Amino acid sequence: MRKILESFKKDTVLVVSGSVSVVTMLFVPPSGEYISYIDFKVLAVLFSLMAVIAGIREMGVFEAAARSLLRKTKRVRTMSLALILLAFFSSMLITNDVALITFVPLSIAVLSFAGKGNLIFVVTMQTIAANLGSMLTPVGNPQNLFLYSRFGVSAKEFFNITVPIVALSLVIVTVMTMLSKDDTMEVVIPEGAPIERSRRIALYMVLFIVCLMSVFGVIGHALMLVIVIAGITLTDGGILKKVDYALLLTFVFFFIIVGNVGRMDAVVERMGALIEGRELLASIALSQVISNVPAAIMLSSFTDNYRLLIAGTNIGGLGTLVASLASLISYKLYSGSEGAKPAEYLKTFSIYNVAVLLVLSVSAILLY
Repeated sequence: MRKILESFKKDTVLVVSGSVSVVTMLFVPPSGEYISYIDFKVLAVLFSLMAVIAGIREMGVFEAAARSLLRKTKRVRTMSLALILLAFFSSMLITNDVALITFVPLSIAVLSFAGKGNLIFVVTMQTIAANLGSMLTPVGNPQNLFLYSRFGVSAKEFFNITVPIVALSLVIVTVMTMLSKDDTMEVVIPEGAPIERSRRIALYMVLFIVCLMSVFGVIGHALMLVIVIAGITLTDGGILKKVDYALLLTFVFFFIIVGNVGRMDAVVERMGALIEGRELLASIALSQVISNVPAAIMLSSFTDNYRLLIAGTNIGGLGTLVASLASLISYKLYSGSEGAKPAEYLKTFSIYNVAVLLVLSVSAILLY
């Protein structure tokens, strides 16, 4: 029982999705048709991206680039903006959770060392920035990758959907940061390990391009998977252990849930009628409760309005702490830092997230 409780606390979404999938099996008994539920392209691309990005991060590339940038400023506000925009722009390619895993610890080290009191604000804004910046590209977060693949959206149309909100988000994040308190600071940026093994870094960059080629339909996902696994295995097979397999299994569970529910005609008709015309608000609201990735997978079986699903589940990553699982990463990283004030962090996080959520929700209603 203790092990079950520990696993539940560690990955609640995995346990809940697994339990719900088992419940749906009582109504739709397992059969060979279950295989058709699984979107193997999404799983292959998600696995490959996580593996490649883990390899690049292991080389210290992101941290080195950030340190080089941060050494150029001596003011708190400029430093804060640099840290926040690092999360915003990097999340477009390395995903929101990896951006936060990479740059939140750097913010804690820099601002704690400087003795400045705006660490909570910066980490909060980094979280908002990463969740919104990742909206721009199909590879920025898992729900984008799923919806992009699920509905066969073209790259041009996808960017037509995301660019307006991302551009507005950049303005909001920048203005909010520039209105924060300012001061001069003398701080030594913590040194990281020197970047070596340039050939390995080049290999990972090539593998990342291979992943993008698969996302945009240039090569098949099976070929991409073979190339990525072979490339990593021949250089550093240990990187494959750093892949978030729990997330992949969670996707499988949700595919089963959606597939089984899709075979329950009464449920599909009822939910479809309930959601029709309300896709944007439904995806934002559902994300607040079960987070935006599960919300995207579930709602995709009840509506074909992918434009509003893409916009809604991305904007819906703001709000509550569980609206985006990436937000939990920031909270855990900050809570584990010296002198952390979790209650104050949650208060600040909630105020800023709800404020930006309301502005972007109204904007999305007008835009879409």
